[in-house]
Amino acid sequence: MAVEMRLGFLGFGNMGRAIAGGLIERQTMRPGQLATFDVDEAKRAAAQAMGMKAVSSAESLAEACDALMVAVKPQNAAEALEPLAGKLAPSALVISICAGLSTAFFQERLGSGRRVIRVMPNTPALVGAGAAAVAPGKNCVQEDIDFAKAIFESVGLVQIVPESAMDAVTALSGSGPAYFFYMVECLVRAAQEEGLTEEQATELAKQTALGAGRLLLESGESAGVLRQRVTSKGGTTEAALRAFKEHGFEEAIRAGVAAAAARSRELGR
Repeated sequence: MAVEMRLGFLGFGNMGRAIAGGLIERQTMRPGQLATFDVDEAKRAAAQAMGMKAVSSAESLAEACDALMVAVKPQNAAEALEPLAGKLAPSALVISICAGLSTAFFQERLGSGRRVIRVMPNTPALVGAGAAAVAPGKNCVQEDIDFAKAIFESVGLVQIVPESAMDAVTALSGSGPAYFFYMVECLVRAAQEEGLTEEQATELAKQTALGAGRLLLESGESAGVLRQRVTSKGGTTEAALRAFKEHGFEEAIRAGVAAAAARSRELGR
């Protein structure tokens, strides 16, 4: 789905570059439709190298876009938005990828009638395999949702959710890649103790993670069904899963997700 609106990136870190790159690669938007302002000159240069327009101030960015993506760190958002008050066109849509910040946070600073969409992407967007949840604010119309969906489908999968679900999304898919990375780290260390080299264990673990993910995505079967198919009665997998349960694997996962969701709620206060 090609779109004709102009999109501005307020902040152009890794996620901003991934999204812009996906939009250009999938021909959803042309480089000339994209602009950015970042306080880091090197990041502005990176945008220019992609064919985008890099401007020297937030005020200039407001003039160069029909929709604004706020892609700064949550703790820097209030300061970054200050120059935009009264400068951003009333019709401009705001899309935030700032974890924990509500649509109301942006309306308080940019106008109560402002159309704001809150999005939680994740880092696999860097390789076109992201998972993003899109939560439209109260003033948004269907065209706004379609536009946000087109942006994030350029770098992966998109789900439309109510804003009340965003803390759960943050804890699941937003922070989730780190959980899988940590599990691979743990598997590699455990396999080394059983006799594999670090390189052998790392390569086998990476491919196992990739294969399991693709099987889950493409088979149409649930995780539970796939797990059961791998688990022969009295076999090695059953022994491992029994040990996981005995050592509180599910409780640890639940506690981690709950902690991430609680932190997301704290960031939004």
